[in-house]
Amino acid sequence: MEPKNGSLKSTIAVSLTNYLDAGAIVAGASGLTLWQNYLGLTEGNLGWLNAIGANCFGAAIGAIIGGFLADKYGRKTIYTYNMLVYMLGVAIIMFTVNFPMLLLGFLITGISVGAGVPASWTYISENSEVGNRGRNIGISQFAWGVGPAIILILGMVLAPGKGGESAGALFGFVQKVAAAFVGSDASMDTVNVFSSRIIFGSLFIVAFVAWLLQRKLNESKDWQEAKLAQSKEKQPSVFSSFGSLFTNKVNVRTILFLAGIYLTWNLVASVMGFFQQHIYETAGGLSNGQANMLSAIQWLIIVGVTYFGFAMLVDKVNQRWLYFFGTGIGIVAWLILIFVGIKDHAALWMFTILWGIQGGISVQAFYALWASELFPARYRAAAQGVMFFIVRSASAIWGLVFVHIYGAHGEGFNLAAYIMTGLLIIVLIIGTVWAPKTRGKSLQQITKERYGDDI
Repeated sequence: MEPKNGSLKSTIAVSLTNYLDAGAIVAGASGLTLWQNYLGLTEGNLGWLNAIGANCFGAAIGAIIGGFLADKYGRKTIYTYNMLVYMLGVAIIMFTVNFPMLLLGFLITGISVGAGVPASWTYISENSEVGNRGRNIGISQFAWGVGPAIILILGMVLAPGKGGESAGALFGFVQKVAAAFVGSDASMDTVNVFSSRIIFGSLFIVAFVAWLLQRKLNESKDWQEAKLAQSKEKQPSVFSSFGSLFTNKVNVRTILFLAGIYLTWNLVASVMGFFQQHIYETAGGLSNGQANMLSAIQWLIIVGVTYFGFAMLVDKVNQRWLYFFGTGIGIVAWLILIFVGIKDHAALWMFTILWGIQGGISVQAFYALWASELFPARYRAAAQGVMFFIVRSASAIWGLVFVHIYGAHGEGFNLAAYIMTGLLIIVLIIGTVWAPKTRGKSLQQITKERYGDDI
């Protein structure tokens, strides 16, 4: 049976994974320049932090492992242990004193994020009523927006000053914490980076709360039924399950479609998720506090639009045209930066607002919904793990390329902006033309229509 009681309650508990996913990415971005100054990092070092963290390859590794584990041993297995890994990674970052230590913390945190995301989207979809599946996925995306909004507000009030700009309202607290750990005669860069350490500390606390809630969740009934149906068969190995994803023609077409929208969109979103404040500071000439303020406002817009523009509408309107509107707004945002210029503060404000609207009705929200619908329960999480691996791995490579296109001081920003716009146009075309018609159908009905008995 598709209807599940209490789906909203479990959705909220599981959605903390999305809060911590986006929170880890933006926490790194918020303090990127601070870590760069403290450790003397190069642009290449920053590219590696992006490449192996929650934004890219670390999450890719975690996703492909977590996806198959969630299908083989259950969704609850992930929720029992994964947050402990996340807390370990965040703790390493909090106490980092050199680049290898920072890199390790980003990697462990990224692996945890990757392991949790496919299981969370799958669990939410499997425990949703037919008419609320899109809403519940939207709520998980709402949490994905709340995390960065809170992190960026913290970044703004904890930020040190720059070039005559006043420090954040709570920077005095940062100085006191720094003095307690490193003494009152520490360098300014050493003190400033404690702003980022405190922000990661907040993620540690939320991860602990998430672990307490998620380990009490019941197992997905869809997964239990799928395992019961296979109980008389020999259980497939991880490698044979992986192979089945690429030998079934329906799977191949689905993967190509989802990769077409999510991979291409994520090449843009991953850069903005990790480098946006850095871009605002270097190419746009803003202070760390100003960059965090604009990004915080953007994420507040994302939060509002995700709830009212996606979660409350996606189960009721034509999903194809909702997708077209959200992606189209993102293209307009980049065109403004290209033709008006990133140093124009009015253009930055317009970009912030429009990119926020795009983020609320984002390709990721549609991907999370469609990916959890278009694959059967037998390997629903594994399929998403494979997709997430492909997407975040490509984003890791692109992040390393992007820093060389962009340059140390943003001299290559215009070329990068043209590339971003071109990628979004591809995303718009693929998603609008081939959007699936799954609204109002149960997961069992969707699986039957797409696969018949060949699953």
